[in-house]
Amino acid sequence: MNEAITMTKLLTLNQEHEILGAKMVPFAGYNMPLHYGSAVDEHHHVRNHVGMFDVSHMGEVIVKGPQAIDFVQWISSNDASKLKIGKAQYSCLPNNTGGIIDDLIVYQLEEQTYLLVINASNIEKDWAWMMRHAEDFDVELENISDEISLLAIQGPKAVELLQSLTPADLNEIPFYHFNISEVAGIEDIIISATGYTGAGGFELYIPNKNVAHIWEAILNNPLQIDIKPAGLAARDSLRLEMGYCLYGNDINDETSPLEAGLGWITKFSKKFVNSDHLLKQKEEGITKKLVGISMIEKGIPRQGYTIVNELNEEIGIITSGGHSPSLNKGIGLGYVQKEYAKAGSEIGIQIRNKVIKASVSKLPLLEHA
Repeated sequence: MNEAITMTKLLTLNQEHEILGAKMVPFAGYNMPLHYGSAVDEHHHVRNHVGMFDVSHMGEVIVKGPQAIDFVQWISSNDASKLKIGKAQYSCLPNNTGGIIDDLIVYQLEEQTYLLVINASNIEKDWAWMMRHAEDFDVELENISDEISLLAIQGPKAVELLQSLTPADLNEIPFYHFNISEVAGIEDIIISATGYTGAGGFELYIPNKNVAHIWEAILNNPLQIDIKPAGLAARDSLRLEMGYCLYGNDINDETSPLEAGLGWITKFSKKFVNSDHLLKQKEEGITKKLVGISMIEKGIPRQGYTIVNELNEEIGIITSGGHSPSLNKGIGLGYVQKEYAKAGSEIGIQIRNKVIKASVSKLPLLEHA
């Protein structure tokens, strides 16, 4: 037995998930619910009604101090000067070689105080990177990842349900904004109009000691709205339909934000880590691009499958793929040579020993099927 193997971390709600019959699997160092019986049912319930995800594996870092904004501006690609208290921003952490260390959400909590929400699999890597750069700024960093739980209440009924548990006017929280209010009698909960499903809703940042209370309050909400817990499998199929990148699949240390279609969060109006390199890439043009893929013939594209042109020449690779419950067909994301990136281009996916017809599609896939 390898003594170097580390123990899988348990979510604060681990027992609650097991009681509900969740199939638990290791993911990003945590024991996570994959589904509670049927990932397809959970997917549909989120799209059409409301579901709740325990995504407490995500990491949280507080940045504060006189140069907090300067630090955030330097390490992240988006323009954090556009933030104000109560607003959030999607961004990424570029590395020194043009790739992406991580994608993240930046929240401005107070003057000179920011919350950075990062991916679970990258917490140690991101923290080391941030600490190294923090030496050049008058800032304090605090990694609170092990203290905070995160629940995502997603779907068209999310506002109605959550409104029954909070005095905050949820209709006054626009997309990518947040409020700090009471939820189910617990004060100082961040209620964020964010999520990774495209179904609308909120994410709640909760101290670990309070999360079981809020979880139960949502499941047994005063309006008796039928909310289903949902796991990683539904979260993946929901985000795939929207064309949202998954770190480690669609973006990584070797993919640039420009190649990944994240030019909109890469602001050259300011200086940031390796911005000169990325600006040069923008001026010279990228050679590959992340695109949406819809299957024309029956087949499921999977990560690592080869993408070919009409001559069966390799032109790219699938980075994420699966069955879309909403569209009832195979969909995916993948990098292709730039000349094949136009929506409507017919391509082939090498599935085992056969080439299956597919097409490049605009994102989100759900709206451009």
